[in-house]
Amino acid sequence: MKQAFQYKLLPSTNQRREIDRWLDMLRHQYNYLLGDRFNWWQYNRSDCVIPQGEFSQIACTIGSGVLRDNPDWHSQSASLPQLKKERPWYQDIYSQVLQDCVKRVKLAFDRYVQGDCKGKRSGKPRFKSKNRYRTFTFPQAKDSWLIGNKVNFPKLGLIKFVGHRPIQEGFQIKTASITKKADGYYVTFVVEDKTVPEFVPDTIATEGNSLAIDLGLEKLYTDNLDNRVLPEKHLRKSEDKLAKLQRKLADESREGLSARTGRAACKPRSRKAKKLIRRAIAKLHQKIARQRKQWHYEEAKKLCQRAEVIFIEDLKIANLRRKNKPKKVDGKYLPNGQSRKAGLNKSFSDCAISQFVEILQHQARKLGVLIVKLNPKNTSQVCWKCLNKVSKTLSDRWHECGACNESIDRDLNSSKLLLKLGLGIALV
Repeated sequence: MKQAFQYKLLPSTNQRREIDRWLDMLRHQYNYLLGDRFNWWQYNRSDCVIPQGEFSQIACTIGSGVLRDNPDWHSQSASLPQLKKERPWYQDIYSQVLQDCVKRVKLAFDRYVQGDCKGKRSGKPRFKSKNRYRTFTFPQAKDSWLIGNKVNFPKLGLIKFVGHRPIQEGFQIKTASITKKADGYYVTFVVEDKTVPEFVPDTIATEGNSLAIDLGLEKLYTDNLDNRVLPEKHLRKSEDKLAKLQRKLADESREGLSARTGRAACKPRSRKAKKLIRRAIAKLHQKIARQRKQWHYEEAKKLCQRAEVIFIEDLKIANLRRKNKPKKVDGKYLPNGQSRKAGLNKSFSDCAISQFVEILQHQARKLGVLIVKLNPKNTSQVCWKCLNKVSKTLSDRWHECGACNESIDRDLNSSKLLLKLGLGIALV
């Protein structure tokens, strides 16, 4: 069984500088290795398709005609000693941290070319800017690194951390990752206890021990007992503060206004003034994300304490957030409703349904609750009582069935239908 424990680090000034220096060097190496793979992908592959039965006298021109080996994890890892000779400052980085950087490039590129274990491919990897490379990992951390409230990192030395909770006995530290966030530095320990197996509940779903929930934006979820949780809308509540800071940053860049009037440290058009405002914006976004995550954990735990089996929809949020296709007639683009869809996508981000489902599954594993995902097809269009199809648009929030005269909330109807589907009482 594996768990993750995150603590806030309290590095000294020199240690902060060294961590930032490591991040910058690792980012440059990441971009170089990724560019090397892109270069091979562009000049050493061919899209030629050979017809069946025609294997003779077929030739394809590939790039410049000079082929080279595919840069993989082994070849790129073997280039690290030469890197340290040509650039001696890379010797200051712990060797396993450099090797983990190579591994990150491999994972990003393999997901783009081959896909993950389920065959799902990711988008094209991007070169990392300074704000997008914030973590490096020690892949073989040890329990001996922990000395009281300090961690002894190789080549970084002893760094204090806030030990707000102890690591459980029996768990061994496997990896340690240092992350730079808006409010400081954090260390994440991944610990494992092989004597504790992953709990797989074998609960048999019945009407008495099961619960079905319908996820949405108007309400985070509605269960089949008509219990509803309204969204907290943390982003919407902080929009005024966020807009004020963003206007301040725009004015600072455009007119050279002082970030904080009356302070000599913030001169007009100074980089320091802009940096202070950007840091305030980043901290506000971090606060919003933490509020939302804490709320999700609380609601997920309450939900898991009420049932032994929970049925949910297997929603593809990425598909729901796709941009509308453009409408082009006679060379002119017609309105396609994308501006209205943008507000809907913002609500998806604010509610974070995917994060809630992920946290719900995590809490369910800890509490021994079985989560069953069901196909969401037609769950909002079919009456739970008589299984008659009642077509609705997204704006129709009430379910009215003409066959059985059932009149209830649309989300409540969906949750009741999900319970029937999960128990095998009905098929849609």
